[in-house]
Amino acid sequence: MKPATTLQTRSDINISPPGKRRWAILKQQKYLFLMMLPGLIWAIVFAYTPMVGLYMSFVNYQPTLGGFWSTLFTSEFVGFEWFRYFFNNGDFWIVMRNTLASTLITLLFSFPMPILIAIAINEIKNVKFKKTVQTASYLPYFISWVIAANIIVTLLSSDGAINGILKFFHITNESVLFLQNGKYFWWIVALGNTWKDMGYSSIMYLAAISSINPELYEAAKVDGANRFKQIRFITLPHLKPTIVILLILALGGILNAGFDQHFLLGNDLTRDYSDVLSTYSFRYGIQNGMFSYAAAVGMFSSVVAFIIVVIVNYTAKKLNGQSLF
Repeated sequence: MKPATTLQTRSDINISPPGKRRWAILKQQKYLFLMMLPGLIWAIVFAYTPMVGLYMSFVNYQPTLGGFWSTLFTSEFVGFEWFRYFFNNGDFWIVMRNTLASTLITLLFSFPMPILIAIAINEIKNVKFKKTVQTASYLPYFISWVIAANIIVTLLSSDGAINGILKFFHITNESVLFLQNGKYFWWIVALGNTWKDMGYSSIMYLAAISSINPELYEAAKVDGANRFKQIRFITLPHLKPTIVILLILALGGILNAGFDQHFLLGNDLTRDYSDVLSTYSFRYGIQNGMFSYAAAVGMFSSVVAFIIVVIVNYTAKKLNGQSLF
């Protein structure tokens, strides 16, 4: 006897149009979409709607009593004149040098430190001590830069703790004026950023480490691998995707040196080193009233950051097969 076979003709197959399939998915997952709705509204209102103001970069905007929008769209259109003024201005190279130097030095310290902290915390076996270390490393992130800057200024003052240590070990006989000397400024900001953010940034790496199968470590122990070899051959390879994604995001913000720390720690004596794109646009836009010029500087920073993200993402995808999008 031949086995019974069932032939399914095209008319028997339920083929729904794409529109109906999307509606069915939307109906099935309606509660998930409702949960996403507040975040979507927030992004539209606070992230995308203000982008209309980028038009200010192409006009000669001067505030009047007629209202913001009417004044904006009736202002004289000047095209790329503000961008040309910025590029031809002697301040361009100084501001770009300060921005790149500050962010690259910060990246040099702040990017590997959370990885090291996450690995070190993961190696702690005492649960109470582990939680204490985690809490202590997270706390600086929740301190505002106003307080953090005052702590740094106090430590680096002529009679502060740092100068006291240097004098105690006879490294110097006179107080070093750290915040009055521009050559120290980039390093101070880099170390301040690292101290403030390293604990909080380690959370993502700790989450990635917690997802590693414990049996891999047990098998490595059976093979005679010590803790350093387990970190090298198990922990770090599993952290690689997270490291690549966060590196792409970090490089995308290479022109965002941070306004708060440069504004609070900088002064007239260190302006040649502390003036970055964010403080430069603030000074010209808010203090000097050149709103269109400040908008052009900000737009330049955003466009360059977007291009860097795309290039780094493409490069990472080609080299490692891992990318942000």
